[in-house]
Amino acid sequence: MRIGASLLLIACGAILTFAVTAELNGVDLSAIGVILMIVGLAGLLITLVMVGTRRRTDIIHRGNSTTYIAPGDPADPVDPRY
Repeated sequence: MRIGASLLLIACGAILTFAVTAELNGVDLSAIGVILMIVGLAGLLITLVMVGTRRRTDIIHRGNSTTYIAPGDPADPVDPRY
């Protein structure tokens, strides 16, 4: 689930919880709205954690060869330590 889908679930849940006043037999729309908001919030947190911990990899093309350089590698041209 990406950020957009998470925000959509949170918005739909908030609408069902706070804005809809209709009643259906055997269905609690407020409870469904709260569940959607919780699922959307969990998806948003998981997505943000995954995006925050993703590693950066640079790809350098030199002639006929390709080099993959990970952060902290001594060959990293943008590493401020070297």
